[in-house]
Amino acid sequence: MPRKYSVVCGDSLAAEVDELAREYGLSEQEVLRQLLEHGLETVDGQPGAPKYGD
Repeated sequence: MPRKYSVVCGDSLAAEVDELAREYGLSEQEVLRQLLEHGLETVDGQPGAPKYGD
């Protein structure tokens, strides 16, 4: 089942999210979902990376 999260960020980060959304024709929510997914994939398995689900 999908879960909802709330993100609070500064104006400059919000502007970057808005810019990406416009550039790729996505919603801000989809941009954030993809950024989170990519970030988790990037740190997964790297030394010192947090172990999710432990």
